[in-house]
This record gives sequence, C-alpha cells and structure tokens, in this order.
Amino acid sequence: MKRAAVCVLGFLVLFVAGCGSSVGNYIDDTYEDRGRRGDIATYHSPDPVGTTVSDIVAAQPPAARSADGGREYLRYNDDIVIVSAAPEGGSTVTVEDIDGRFSGGAFIFLGPGFRPGSPASGNVSGGSGGAK
Repeated sequence: MKRAAVCVLGFLVLFVAGCGSSVGNYIDDTYEDRGRRGDIATYHSPDPVGTTVSDIVAAQPPAARSADGGREYLRYNDDIVIVSAAPEGGSTVTVEDIDGRFSGGAFIFLGPGFRPGSPASGNVSGGSGGAK
C-alpha cells in the first residue's frame, strides 16, 4: 500500500511540475538564444518553420494558432510565439511575454495573424489576413 501511495505522489509531483512549465521555458531550453529586448526574446532554430512550429506545438499546445505571410503565430496564456524563416536558413523564433496590458484588452490586435481583439476576448483568426 505504501508503494502505491509513493507512486501516486511521485506522479502528482511530476504532473504539477509539468503543468507549471511554459512555452518560453521550452523554447529557451531547445533553441539558440539570439538576445532579448524588454519582454521579447529571439531564438534560432536550424529547422524550417513548419518543423519548428510542429515541435513547439507538440511540446506545448497553444490556445490559438494562425499563419500569415510565411509566419506562424502561436498564442499562449502568457506568451505570443512567432516563427518565421531566418535569413541564414532555419527559423527565427520570437517569444513575446504578454502581461496584463494584453490579456486585459489594452491592445486592439496582436499582429497580422490575429483578428482585432485581445487574447482575453478569444477573438482569434483561424486563417491568414485576419487583421485589417
């Protein structure tokens, strides 16, 4: 009986620890850091956009996903991730920490991959060219 309790407790600890991880942590651990400016971090992936996005989505499923002009946009509770082709090959991964200014609706849109509205509104485009 003690062994079962220890196994269940161990599973719960791992589960809770996994729930606390963010997409930003995954990207930071996986891709080459190219620098930070304020709440924006830039990374490089040696893989093309599609492969990079698939890897990120498999590790941390986004709340919303959209594409526009060769860029992929992934919206998470606390981050917006933009993956685009890098000039030197592979992909550029940009992670922008969205704080209360975004989630509270202070901004009308989050870029061409999303329709006007804040993440809190849930008003997100499923296709390209949503913001006009």
